[in-house]
Amino acid sequence: MKVIAAYLLAVLSGNTCPSTDDLKDILGSVGAEADDDRINLLLSQVKGKDISELIAAGREKLASVPARGGGVAVAAPTSGAGGAPAAAAEPKKEEKVEEKEESDDDMGFSLFD
Repeated sequence: MKVIAAYLLAVLSGNTCPSTDDLKDILGSVGAEADDDRINLLLSQVKGKDISELIAAGREKLASVPARGGGVAVAAPTSGAGGAPAAAAEPKKEEKVEEKEESDDDMGFSLFD
């Protein structure tokens, strides 16, 4: 992630085609180690591509990722061929199990005593 962040910083600063040395300088300025293999991999994957197009393509891919996990999308009810409305499915309510914090009563002292 730090290599990608350094690349984006370089592009935002006006350098449309940052080099390995540019990314190393950015990472070095904040005391981060620069991994040549990761830098070269990133530069080979983005070579000749516009950063705005890459970000747009990434957003499209992320849009298809479920955000809440485990949930099932329910389609809007439609009327059938006979004109009868379709029955709407009610989503099941998930029960939240709250974990009780362990009591410090048996320890004989309090944090604030």
